[in-house]
Amino acid sequence: MTIKEIQEEIIDEFSMFDDWMERYEYIIELGKSLPLITEQYKKDENLIKGCQSKVWLHSDLKGDTIEFTADSDAILTKGIVALLLRVFSNQTPKAIIDADTNFIDKIGLKEHLSPTRANGLVSMIKQIKMDAIAQQTKLAN
Repeated sequence: MTIKEIQEEIIDEFSMFDDWMERYEYIIELGKSLPLITEQYKKDENLIKGCQSKVWLHSDLKGDTIEFTADSDAILTKGIVALLLRVFSNQTPKAIIDADTNFIDKIGLKEHLSPTRANGLVSMIKQIKMDAIAQQTKLAN
C-alpha cells in the first residue's frame, strides 16, 4: 500500500469513533502492536529530541524500503509512534520524504494532544523524515 492509501485507511478508522476517549484507547491499543526496537538500539543516539517521554527510533534499509522499529516509555506515545510507523515503515525513502502528514490533522490528533505531546509528534515526524534522507543517501551511493 502507498503512504496515501494507509493514511486514508487511518482516517476511515478514526471516523468510526464517536469521541476522543475511544480514539485514545484505540491509539493505546495500536501501541501494543508496535514493532519493538531491539535493546541494542535503545541508546541515546536513537532517542528523539523534543519528546516529553522517551522515544527510541531505529531505521533499517531493507532493499529499497525502510523498516522502522521504535519504543516509548509512555503508552499513549507508543501508540502515536505505532501510528506513524504504520504509515512510513516499509516505504521507499523518497516516498517518506515526499509524503505529507495532513492525515494527522484530518483525524484531529494534534489538537487533542497537550502542547508538549504535539511538539513530540512533530519531532517524531521530523526524525522519520531525517532517517529517510540518510537512507536515501545510502541508496544513491
